Amino acid sequence: SENLTAGEYCSCHSDCNVDLRRQRISQTVEEVQKVIHQLTTEISHQDVRFQAVPYSDTYNGNIKVLAPSQFLVTVPVKGLAGYRAAREQRWRYYTLQGTRLPCPLPGPEGLQQWLEVEQFVKSLWQWHEADVNIEGDIVPAKVLQVFRKLVENAIRACHLSGKVSMLANRSAVWVAVETSVCQVELELAPTVEIPTTWSEKARWPRCLKRWPSPERVECIKSFGFNLLARSNYHWELSFLQAEQVLLEQLDEDGGCRRRCLQVMRQMKEDVWCPGKRPILSSHHLQTVLFWTCEKYPHFKDWQVFGKAFLRLVRKLHKCVSQHFLKHYFVRNSNLLRCANSGELDAVAQKLAFFLKNPQISLP
Repeated sequence: SENLTAGEYCSCHSDCNVDLRRQRISQTVEEVQKVIHQLTTEISHQDVRFQAVPYSDTYNGNIKVLAPSQFLVTVPVKGLAGYRAAREQRWRYYTLQGTRLPCPLPGPEGLQQWLEVEQFVKSLWQWHEADVNIEGDIVPAKVLQVFRKLVENAIRACHLSGKVSMLANRSAVWVAVETSVCQVELELAPTVEIPTTWSEKARWPRCLKRWPSPERVECIKSFGFNLLARSNYHWELSFLQAEQVLLEQLDEDGGCRRRCLQVMRQMKEDVWCPGKRPILSSHHLQTVLFWTCEKYPHFKDWQVFGKAFLRLVRKLHKCVSQHFLKHYFVRNSNLLRCANSGELDAVAQKLAFFLKNPQISLP
């Protein structure tokens, strides 16, 4: 085998590997898209509160590739328009079963928030119904309950039982889809899209930061944010569109930021964190890149691939070792909070080994 430095790795090994990955992923996304479009079209006919995920020939903003065999699919809901922040805080004493609690439910933390139907200027009467609403709150667990049944029925109605199966024992809605490349696990997350309003929880940008530029910041904030149904009582904030805009405009100065991300993703999937359900997703790597871009905003920091790549891997190693990676927009949220400590330590060890001797052995 031949040993290459991190800098040489880029031009020799990563080009074909990154291209191969891109081909496999686009083939998988293409097949998954068709299935998702079919299922969600059927679901939208059954329940007016859910929209079909559109089919797209180019980039599909509703499908986020977390790993080659793990995707997040946001399924937009319908009939909630004109969002505004909640006017006052109140305690909640209800349970999903309809009983009363002696003490209030814990409040939302980090990326979480409550969602009241009254926060929308316009809402379909169906959002006031007891199948999704408790005491004026639209409750994610109730929405997921309704949505799970709709997905099960749609799989049957679309004759997709041989290709798509529900994954049990998950609080969110997960399905497995057979594609010609591999089996893919998809989380289907009902999503309230809130365009044009930026979340109060996302205190961004931090003052005196030089990346991204003020004009870019305004553009990014204009995309608003989403709320995903993934847990029991609280909705989860998501900034997929804003993050995508940041990614698309990374290297306008001709730097190698995107290249660094691609190679880091390849190394994660091949060496540091392989497997079907990796502890680190593409979203974690992307967040590490955003923080590093903010700390090193100048073109000169992204001219030499080898140097820039190792800087990024050092930041990743630090986050994984400390089990702590702040969300880029909502700083008081740790993206590794629920990750398995043992698995994180194993990845940290592999990263440390790589940093000691940053060479990649090629067969």
